[in-house]
Amino acid sequence: MASPFIELEAGGRTVKVTNPDKIYFPGINATKRDLVEYYISVGDGVLRALRERPTNLKRHPDGVEAEAIYQKRMPKHPDWIETATVRFPSGRTADSFCPTEVAAIAWCANLGTIDFHPWPVRRADVEHPDELRIDIDPQPGTGFDEARKVAFIAREIFSELGMESFAKTSGNRGVHVSVRLEPRWDFIDVRHAAIAFAREVEHRAPDLATTAWWKEERGERVFIDFNQNARDRTVVGAYSVRARQDGMVSTPVTWDELTDCDARDFTIRTVPERFARLGDVHATIDDRSHTLDTLLEWYAKDDRGDMPYPPNYPKMPGEPKRVQPSKARPEED
Repeated sequence: MASPFIELEAGGRTVKVTNPDKIYFPGINATKRDLVEYYISVGDGVLRALRERPTNLKRHPDGVEAEAIYQKRMPKHPDWIETATVRFPSGRTADSFCPTEVAAIAWCANLGTIDFHPWPVRRADVEHPDELRIDIDPQPGTGFDEARKVAFIAREIFSELGMESFAKTSGNRGVHVSVRLEPRWDFIDVRHAAIAFAREVEHRAPDLATTAWWKEERGERVFIDFNQNARDRTVVGAYSVRARQDGMVSTPVTWDELTDCDARDFTIRTVPERFARLGDVHATIDDRSHTLDTLLEWYAKDDRGDMPYPPNYPKMPGEPKRVQPSKARPEED
């Protein structure tokens, strides 16, 4: 028996939605149809965040309670959906989803894609990021309020550097702060700039923020995840829904809003009305691009050098030993 379906209009195309009444978010009784309609409703904003970017898909075909499918290679798709070729740290390549229109995002949502994770590059130049991402990640004992405080410190530093920064909720407990870059530096340089930036945040608020890669060293401080700027590492895109029972959304906010907003208020149910009322509050994010020269000077002058890479990376030049401190042998200290 054929699956039930409906058809929705998305940016001039008709997108088929199968099993539209399947519950995806039990906590708010939201369906697959609700998910697809959500992405269409914020189409201008989500496309601004994803346009021409290789994008990983986090699919939950049976809803958020079921196991996720992490997809870096684009599945079989209509001819009008576009892709971009990316290279992983292993040297292997893949054709990744490359959104160019809202209908393509809606089509992926029909596959059960809840989270969209864009690379910090555009298809025209996948070797040089055009975005520096500061991922502010609360650790046990901290939460959104602490992440918010760290975000304002990040904004202060960016302002001193002459860089315009933009904030969004992570769709969980954290905050993401980003700036647009001139696409002149490779992933290693951008990651080094992120390390230098994170260390400056830590220097200004040592009891609140940490750059410690090993969890056992973080304590009750907010972790600034510099490795989210490494090749093949991504943060969830702006306006992406998160795979949570309550359907929280990673939502762009103004700096004034971040002062007292509650991230839990931004959900698949509430963000469409907000978007219709305010539009994309990050609409100017592409208007200015910035240089990394000063941050790279900071990194070069820092005797501490590099930090560990994620465990799936090959050993990188200049990287310290990738050993958890409590497990290091004396000669590895």
